[in-house]
Amino acid sequence: MIVRNRTWPAYVALLIVLALCTLAYRPGLRGDFVFDDYANLPALGAMGPVNSSAALVRYLTSGSADPTGRPLAMASFLIDARDWPADPYSFKRTNLIIHLVNGALLCWFLVALGRLIRRDDEQAIVRSTWAAVLTSALWLMHPLFVSTTMYVVQREAMLPAFFTLAGLLLWLRGRTLLLDGRHCAGALLLILGLPACTALGTLCKANGLLLPALALVIEYVVLRPCTPKPSPATDKRYRRWLLMLAWAPAFVVFAYLSYQGFIGITHGVAAIRPWTLGQRLLTEPRVLCDYLRLLWLPQPYSAGLFNDQVRASVSLWSPRTTLPSLLVVLALLVASWQTRHRHPAFAAALLFYFVGQSMESSTIALELYFEHRNYVPALLMFWPIALWLCDDKGFSPMPNALVRKATSKTLLTIKYTLAICIPLALAALTWANADLWGNTHDQALLWAERNPHSPRAQAYAANTEMLAGRPDRAASRLAPLLDEQPAEVQIALNLFAAECQMGSVSPPTWRHAREALRTTRDPGTLLANWFGHLIDEASQPQCPQADLDHAQALLRDALDNKLLTAVPGRSQDLLNLLGRISLSRGDAKQALEDFDRALAEQPREPIAFSQAALLGATGHPREGLAHLATFEQLRAQERPGPWSMVTLHSWVLKRQGYWEHELATLRATLTEDASALPSQPNETNKVHSS
Repeated sequence: MIVRNRTWPAYVALLIVLALCTLAYRPGLRGDFVFDDYANLPALGAMGPVNSSAALVRYLTSGSADPTGRPLAMASFLIDARDWPADPYSFKRTNLIIHLVNGALLCWFLVALGRLIRRDDEQAIVRSTWAAVLTSALWLMHPLFVSTTMYVVQREAMLPAFFTLAGLLLWLRGRTLLLDGRHCAGALLLILGLPACTALGTLCKANGLLLPALALVIEYVVLRPCTPKPSPATDKRYRRWLLMLAWAPAFVVFAYLSYQGFIGITHGVAAIRPWTLGQRLLTEPRVLCDYLRLLWLPQPYSAGLFNDQVRASVSLWSPRTTLPSLLVVLALLVASWQTRHRHPAFAAALLFYFVGQSMESSTIALELYFEHRNYVPALLMFWPIALWLCDDKGFSPMPNALVRKATSKTLLTIKYTLAICIPLALAALTWANADLWGNTHDQALLWAERNPHSPRAQAYAANTEMLAGRPDRAASRLAPLLDEQPAEVQIALNLFAAECQMGSVSPPTWRHAREALRTTRDPGTLLANWFGHLIDEASQPQCPQADLDHAQALLRDALDNKLLTAVPGRSQDLLNLLGRISLSRGDAKQALEDFDRALAEQPREPIAFSQAALLGATGHPREGLAHLATFEQLRAQERPGPWSMVTLHSWVLKRQGYWEHELATLRATLTEDASALPSQPNETNKVHSS
């Protein structure tokens, strides 16, 4: 009761911190969706509104990120909308609420940890409680996490933090009960804390799998040296649980990462990556050092979402920061392990961070750099400084093993002043960053300024300028970059669009666009979106080079690019676009041939039905029926792939009869339209026979 009476002001302070964090983030709530939001959130309405149990199952199984498809993260978006398009405000508000809850859970976890370690020292418990509140404040209001919280789709990174903290809390309580002799209750909480929360976190994003390894860091760095030794039987029982629930899953993750490394080195990585796995492994220490710089030296604005300008390391000496960064990371790892007995909070913070980065910053061939990858790993990063500012000398190997030395009144005043001023300063930086996230136009221009060599950032800013009616500024921005990066398709195509908006595309820009399409790596859906807009506007082109002939010439260049045509999805996009050009010219026969070739790349219902419907909508229902017949032949020959969320989604749709219903409806519509056309016996017989 005495401890509780002395700690309640700390909990009031936590409420003030949460309110201050809300105010700091408030300007960002008015912002729009950005970047990958448009690639992921439209799934809310891709098959109609999510307004029934069948629609819910279809939506939850429609994810393709990770083998799991991240269905729990997808389910969380239903809080904000059940159809698309939708208002971004609700999504951003929910993200902020999750961020605040995570901050409260972090405080709760550190309070529980402090009570376990300092159970015999009431004054130390009070100080560790204040340190927990301060740690939560520093983490909540750090400006680096604005790009996670205000970026709607990165809820997929925030929810694993929630389940990681919930799992650690349950594990901590279960551990206490088990070591106190309450075996059944303790074992139940251990199971809920580690395997259950690991599974839930993994259904949000794959790095949820790291929870058992993170628990082991806390166990062996912080708890084990400070916990009174239990009876041999109890200790043996707990070690068995730890082996099953923590060590075994951690080993599986380690084995998987090692396997990915072996495959990446021996077989290479996807053609979409411009680097090898060995180069990625050399690059990541540089990336980690930059992350730590941003965490330890906060800035109001960072590089944002666009980090494709990060240069991969090709050796230990190129770039020249490669070897020093590798040595820094190794030194931090060694130092944290060597000092774990004298400075366990410092050691735990660093080891927790590096273990938390082990999945996204190692052997899996992901993109090199993203700020949101720090969200979970940095949970304990500010704990050591919070302990120092709250005049807690750090955890010693055993409670009361060291005698606290008297602290001068002046130093104590400085510490307490810093404990108030640092969170306020971070809140101000976060407010500035959140305010930028609330202004999409200024955000695009600032990101381009801070990432001068990023094609994505420059193309995004150029698009913003073109939408604002300033294609001249967009062209001035992009033209110098194209000389430096002639194979960069984002720069070339956006410069083409900017000059076209100004009235005419210059011969050098036309040549650069063709050369970029012949040499670029897979740019994702960029080509489908850009060419689709060009074809739609070709009837009333903004410039002479935006007609169908020029569009077809560019598409032919792309089809000559082996790096593009090696990717079935991209080759399908290009052939589909050729079919749309043929259809725009009234050549239904050639359009059908192009559509059939596109379908053969990946015989899937969405592409088959959209192409058949497009043929019907443009007055060629017989060709639409022929295309459906081709699809049914290809589908009969298709073999099921390995298990993933994609195959489960296909099974769900088949079980619901979704595609069969869509096929019957589309065929009936096309048949009715075909019957209204003048009779063409040869073609009609051909359609029916197929």
